[in-house]
Amino acid sequence: MCPGRPGRGGDAVTAKGAEDIPVPLNEKVQRLESDIGSRVIGSERIVRFMLISILTENHILLEGVPGLAKTKLANEFSKHLGLGFKRIQFTPDMLPTDVMGNYVLNLETRRLEFRQGPVFTNVLLADEINRTPPKVQSALLESMEEGQVSSGGERHPLPEPFFVIATQNPIEQEGTFPLAEALLDRFLFRYRMTYPSRNDELKAVRAPSEKGGARTTYFGSEEILSLRKSVDSVNAGASISEYIVDLIRGTRSAKGVFLGASPRTSVKYLRAVKANALLSGRNYVIPDDVKFIAGEMLNHRLILEPEVRLESTMDPQAVMSHIIGNIIESVSVPR
Repeated sequence: MCPGRPGRGGDAVTAKGAEDIPVPLNEKVQRLESDIGSRVIGSERIVRFMLISILTENHILLEGVPGLAKTKLANEFSKHLGLGFKRIQFTPDMLPTDVMGNYVLNLETRRLEFRQGPVFTNVLLADEINRTPPKVQSALLESMEEGQVSSGGERHPLPEPFFVIATQNPIEQEGTFPLAEALLDRFLFRYRMTYPSRNDELKAVRAPSEKGGARTTYFGSEEILSLRKSVDSVNAGASISEYIVDLIRGTRSAKGVFLGASPRTSVKYLRAVKANALLSGRNYVIPDDVKFIAGEMLNHRLILEPEVRLESTMDPQAVMSHIIGNIIESVSVPR
């Protein structure tokens, strides 16, 4: 059974703009995934990871070559959730103040006033984040972790919910700056987007260039904040906690891994699987929830030994996936 496509369960909620009939949460999530998937072909699975991220007060990194509709996906996600949206196109000549904002002189009052940067929104698309130097990348650290901006000795809170969808081109491409480990760890998932299947690409080619019709608004900011509290009430038995801890500890001793995942990953992992269970219409976690997010949860938190990548005939992404798969198979699944 795929945890992302459950059968029953979930509290009754109502989709704004749709029929005023309460529907189970998991059905509502499936409608959202389907709606966005009709506009961004093949994005249903990605939407699930984006929902898990925003419900656990985390963020997501989308990695892929240009032309995979990463920007459009972020825009559609914010519109279907009824949230404010802003986009930053990162470039090599940017400054941190271009992201966070800065104090400017008000000529009428002759006082310095803080002018908010584009980070002050609900959903921020940090487009091609690895095309800007580390100094600008690090400007997002405080916002992503603490939901605020510090400037001139004052703290400026960001709107709630605050969710960053960052995109990056593969590191191997020219003109990119690898993200620092501290910044990478702020992202709950790194979702690697690949070329669509032949059928999906045909659907995209044959679809209207501008899909008309009003978008159904799901959740909204107040309901997202409410669902965040519901995540904590999802039951995860002792065996699930032990399974996650054993999995994370297994990354530190796995063959080919130079540096494994941290204890902070274990904490984030547990909350993420609770969110997936909730979105699947369950108030309890099953082992499949743990397996479902393992690849995206770990692929940016493990540092491989250099010789592993050099000696392997597979591409780096395949090497990482293979090692994570071996770690999952080495840990006993709770009954």
